[in-house]
Amino acid sequence: FNDNEFPRLMIISVGNIQQEILPGDYPNINDLETVENPAQAWNPLVVGAYTEKVNVLDPNYRGWQPLASGGDLSPRSRTSVTWESQWPIRPDVVFEGGNMAHDGQNPAEAIDDLCLLTTHYRPAVRMFDYMGDTSSATALASHMAARIMSEQPTYRPETVRAIIVHSAEWTPAMQTYFNGASTKKDRRALVRRYGYGVPDLARALQSASNDLTIITEDKLQPFYLELTTIKTKDMNFYQLPWPSEVLEGLGEVNVELKITLSYFIEPNPGERGWSSRHRYSSHGFRFEVKNSLETIDAFKWRINKAVREKDDVRPSNTSDGEWFLGPNTRDGGSIHSDIWSGTAVELASKDAIAVYPVGGWWKEKKYLERYNEVSHYSLIVSIRVPGVEVDIYTPAANLVSISVPMDISI
Repeated sequence: FNDNEFPRLMIISVGNIQQEILPGDYPNINDLETVENPAQAWNPLVVGAYTEKVNVLDPNYRGWQPLASGGDLSPRSRTSVTWESQWPIRPDVVFEGGNMAHDGQNPAEAIDDLCLLTTHYRPAVRMFDYMGDTSSATALASHMAARIMSEQPTYRPETVRAIIVHSAEWTPAMQTYFNGASTKKDRRALVRRYGYGVPDLARALQSASNDLTIITEDKLQPFYLELTTIKTKDMNFYQLPWPSEVLEGLGEVNVELKITLSYFIEPNPGERGWSSRHRYSSHGFRFEVKNSLETIDAFKWRINKAVREKDDVRPSNTSDGEWFLGPNTRDGGSIHSDIWSGTAVELASKDAIAVYPVGGWWKEKKYLERYNEVSHYSLIVSIRVPGVEVDIYTPAANLVSISVPMDISI
């Protein structure tokens, strides 16, 4: 949690459903079977499984059907649908974990056609074997993390985790459920089933001309001691290098702004409860975007006022209706990701972001003397113009975002 420590990225699975699964049980059983220990921890990248494997070719299983449709949740993957909102979204992302097949009456089975091919642990016996479920999904996630670290060896672990989550998208099968979700509460249940979707390595490593991505690694000190009281200290403010003229020229064209904020917390050493001084996390960070009709000074004042007046409060005058998930869903855990949708001309003036701290046991437990700690974080911001051939990358390539630490103590 300070410059002399070297954090590592842990990648773990949500765990597998062990009991038999009848054709009528899926996917309701997945929503009821919660992720296994230690996937409730806040700092790891937690991986679930989905599947694109639907072709049953083995003549021994003639007439059998895949249990999951292509692009949907892998049958044994666990979820956090039943968890309370303050706990992290689990899984964070999903990778291929294979499927199961059934004859319409008996419990589903894992068959070779619907599993992933891998090497056998005793090559002298045979060269290849089959595997599936969340173990194979976690192996694929680890491979992606290793590729990112190889391409960008200076990135911090918080950044690698953020890039994987930020690159994820829901498949058409998952999107069908989201399209039918009429409320943010319904979307919350779905994101706790599918995470943020399926990551894409190519999208993670490079921006397209119509898909601008900005990656920032930074740090701030959440708290400090003034006389005998621990108070909130800093926030970071970013003036974004938006291609304003290009966006304004697009007018009413629909665009997307995606933001992912990733950091590590220090778990409560007492492991007790949730409220006040027994909170699990040492601290938290949140992001807030400047409104379209808001001046920079008004934006700074709004965030400053909100954080001074009450711990973990949502600043007023925000347009949460345009965010796909909203803060009640995205603000759980220590990685927060959401998508704003609107017109290009609106986005042109949403050109500033604040990252600010919220409370935790670093603030509440003064006797542990952690109030002067500094915490790193990674912030990823993307603009996407779906279906329009326009270069938004080049106009922003030579501009530099500037962070300004701001004192928000009373």
